[in-house]
Amino acid sequence: MKYAWIARNKSQWPIGLACEVLGVSTSGYFQHQRKKVLERPEKGVKPERLSNEALLAHIKAIHAEVKQEYGWPRITKELHARGFQVGKERVRKLMQLHGIKAKGKRKFVVTTDSNHRFEVADNLLGREFHVEQPNQVWTGDITYLPTDEGWVFLAVVIDLFNRQIVGWSMKSKMESNLVVDALKMAWFRRNPSSGLIFHSDRGTQYCSEDFQRVLSAFNMRSSMSRKGDCWDNAPTESLWGKLKVARIHGVKYATRRDMMDEVIDWISFYNYKRLHSTLGFVSPMEFEKRWYAAQKKVA
Repeated sequence: MKYAWIARNKSQWPIGLACEVLGVSTSGYFQHQRKKVLERPEKGVKPERLSNEALLAHIKAIHAEVKQEYGWPRITKELHARGFQVGKERVRKLMQLHGIKAKGKRKFVVTTDSNHRFEVADNLLGREFHVEQPNQVWTGDITYLPTDEGWVFLAVVIDLFNRQIVGWSMKSKMESNLVVDALKMAWFRRNPSSGLIFHSDRGTQYCSEDFQRVLSAFNMRSSMSRKGDCWDNAPTESLWGKLKVARIHGVKYATRRDMMDEVIDWISFYNYKRLHSTLGFVSPMEFEKRWYAAQKKVA
């Protein structure tokens, strides 16, 4: 067993070098050693304190896994979720010492065009972003992403209950079918009850007859932000910053297909793995799973 050999000879060979020579990961070695300690049958045996070298290996592994999207608060939460009881200050200082940090935020251009002839819906949401149940309030928005072939326009639908991306669409043109397709995907995946509120900005695509016709067919109520007020749709606006900082900024995409593949990969990560501060640092899917489990328990 490679891990056993490394453990026996760690006084003679640096752990990092031994792992590299034997073709195993450093984080895997420390995980194996920790598992052995936790499985000891003796009573009163406490898990040994994770060394800075071991902790740093796990931090680097998580940081690489999330593609540098997490800073020290989420790294700490992820370590706790994996069974490592370490203090946040220790994680923060260790990351700072080794220059490990989340990608920086940037400002992005607003794409909303509200100068049109279409009717604008009232703001039914009123910045009430806390929702008690799934499929009660959805929000939508559009952004654009650069490639060497030209723009990729991305529309998403988010369930405010758990901030899950429940529908999306990507096209080379920003037309009404972009948002219609995203809404249809969400509806077919979630099959919500009548009366759901769909909130968006007052852009041409959302005010268009095509989109409003589909909303009506799905028995949804249209809600729109006030003119020029991005805070009325803050959770969806925030999503773009997360995506662009995590995956788009500083990376060159040759084709639209490359960009689309990257976005789909990130959406899967966001829904199933990314720790969301609004949800108590669990992923959107985990939050919903726990909610349904709680409902069954009450029933």
